[in-house]
Amino acid sequence: MALSIQAATPQNFLYTGSDDLTKIESLIKRSDIGGVQIVYTWKSLEKEKDQYDFSQIERDLTYLKSLDKRLFIQIQDRFFRPQDKNVPRYLMKSPIYQGGIVPQYDNPGENKPVGMGWVAMQWNPAVRERYQKLLSALAEQFDGRVMGVNLPETAIDLDIKRDKTGFSCDKYFQAEMENITFARKVFKQSYVVQYVNFWPCEWNNDHRYMSRLFTFAEANRVGLGGPDIVPNKKGQMKNSYPFFHQYKGKLDLVAMAVQEPTLTYTNPKTRSPFTRQEFTDYAEHYLGTDIIFWSTSSPWLTNN
Repeated sequence: MALSIQAATPQNFLYTGSDDLTKIESLIKRSDIGGVQIVYTWKSLEKEKDQYDFSQIERDLTYLKSLDKRLFIQIQDRFFRPQDKNVPRYLMKSPIYQGGIVPQYDNPGENKPVGMGWVAMQWNPAVRERYQKLLSALAEQFDGRVMGVNLPETAIDLDIKRDKTGFSCDKYFQAEMENITFARKVFKQSYVVQYVNFWPCEWNNDHRYMSRLFTFAEANRVGLGGPDIVPNKKGQMKNSYPFFHQYKGKLDLVAMAVQEPTLTYTNPKTRSPFTRQEFTDYAEHYLGTDIIFWSTSSPWLTNN
């Protein structure tokens, strides 16, 4: 599938939730916006076991097609607030799923406190089987109709010492790789993009998780991306960023985001928030980005 964009310029998409779509119609209609990436929670798509409800995606797709814009769907299995246990209820009830989710911790931006949320236990084979069944059902209805589907970021931060679910960093890596492989198998026409920033237990590719993912992605037409474009940020420079640079022009698609937390970071040289041009230049020239998913609160959107 080829992108109809200028080869040297990342295409601009918006990043938002489904409930906000019609509220930002004026932004969507802009000529410099190619489409929208929308996050859908697992719970919103599977109300009860094997009872799928994709009506919201259908409505969003119809709406965006009427505006001649394209849709990326993110299938969210991890959440960043304590109240957001957004997986189907049966996962949290049946013993085979061990509760379905476990607490995780997240730093939502520069100088922001660490917050607690939840992540689905993809290392539990029964949980992973259900997630893949959801992907299969989505592909049956939307493959080739949506521009792409992306899987959430690889980074999670668990209390590993107290874990009683059988988690290990190797099990988590293998589970995520199985999900990527499965998504690529069932979505034969739409892009498949895995968000990657960090891997649990890994720093500077010392477990070879990062290098194995990028090697696999190049060989299997898997796109990669990430939730944050922060130019030259030290943590990312010891994890995913150098691999994006190394594989520039070799991946099926590179789609990166400027989300709300990303906007809190400042350029250490200017001591001011990064500008649109600084984000875009770094995304294009260092990371090899094809699409940028912009938060609707990005200043260049709200100030025009």
